Amino acid sequence: MTQPHHEKPDLALRVQAIESLLVEKGIIDPATLDTIIDAYENRIGPHNGARIVAKAWVDPNYKERLLDDGTSAIAELGLTGFSSEHMVVVENTPQVHNLIVCTLCSCYPWAILGLPPTWYKSFAYRSRAVIEPRQVLQEFGLTIPADVEIRVWDSNADLRYLVLPERPSGTDGMTEAALAALVTRNAMVGTAKVQPPAAASTLAT
Repeated sequence: MTQPHHEKPDLALRVQAIESLLVEKGIIDPATLDTIIDAYENRIGPHNGARIVAKAWVDPNYKERLLDDGTSAIAELGLTGFSSEHMVVVENTPQVHNLIVCTLCSCYPWAILGLPPTWYKSFAYRSRAVIEPRQVLQEFGLTIPADVEIRVWDSNADLRYLVLPERPSGTDGMTEAALAALVTRNAMVGTAKVQPPAAASTLAT
């Protein structure tokens, strides 16, 4: 699976063709579609998940509640929404790395992470993440040491997962908002780690 985080141009063209056909037949309204896309990209996107992660990093009591009952703790921040009604949060540690997948289709916490990336929905990711997760992570540029356990969590229609990444070094004293700005979508799926401030701006999401 080469460069799984890049969208395929031919897929984008097919989606555009289908959208044009649906608009032409009057099945969808383009203005409504734009409103929905804007909501998931700019208001419901992964910045909501980043808020949850940053809150857990600075508030040990919140972190405990989040890991104990993700659904309730996320609701405390008013971020419960479509496809995120029932959540489990799993924590990355120096000994354990968690990876999220949906082997059946593309179940994903939309209200918290926004629209799922193309690679998350691909058959290659859905099948290989379970069979050879270490190799898949390497293809994302993430090498997990052999002595670190990789746990793969299979989302479904009833239950979605969120990774609580490790807080990077060099972030002592940073505000919750500044910490949230470091957290990427991929880190909350488990295909990346949160980078320290000096490196974060040079890496893709």
